[in-house]
Amino acid sequence: MPIDILLTLVVTTIVQSLFGVGILLFGTPILLLLGYDFSFALSVLLPISISVNLLQIIKHYHYIDFKLYKNTLLYSIPCIIVFLAIITNIHINISLIVGVFLLLVAAKNFFPIIDKKLNALIQYEKSFLVITGIVHGISNLGGSLLTALVHKQDLPKHNARVTIALCYASFATVQLVTLFFIGFDAGLSYSNQMTLLQVSIAVFLITEEMLYSQIDNSKYTQLFALFLAISGGLLLFKSF
Repeated sequence: MPIDILLTLVVTTIVQSLFGVGILLFGTPILLLLGYDFSFALSVLLPISISVNLLQIIKHYHYIDFKLYKNTLLYSIPCIIVFLAIITNIHINISLIVGVFLLLVAAKNFFPIIDKKLNALIQYEKSFLVITGIVHGISNLGGSLLTALVHKQDLPKHNARVTIALCYASFATVQLVTLFFIGFDAGLSYSNQMTLLQVSIAVFLITEEMLYSQIDNSKYTQLFALFLAISGGLLLFKSF
């Protein structure tokens, strides 16, 4: 079991346990920086990301925003399929653009003019979800735009996390199926993959009990904004 992959999964699972995204959003660039290729990173991260999201969905399924989820299925999923198939042959770096956008979303509570401009952009939800699907298919960073969209709607923490988790699990499932049909080699043995899965589930259960359950809605909103700011900063750093 590669220790670098194990540590990556532990850290990113904590983030995903809190916000519904993290394993793909942070795990993918980390594994790429460690020298693993894109297909390998996906083969390792996708099953674990889906499993953590399913645990979140099972616990809080009655808080799901099904209107947003329906639009995600209609406008994001087809784009993910098409652009994931394309990206297996080319490489596009859009970290800079996504990073700047996340920093703007995080700053909206402090600068009214930014809040006004973001309202004008995100109100075109269907177009925004198309862009999210394209970004996710190309780079695995669509979760960052998804969280920005949900954050802008000011949902309570259970509604926000489980809606993101359901959308994100659907993203990952479609990616996994697409990779299966276009053909790719699994990066780890079945035993190693199951070990990582068990570790991630244990990390989720601990994080759920010790961290997530102790955070009220007000603090969660603040942490969400901080999460977006950190995500944007890391993506900017990665782009240079």
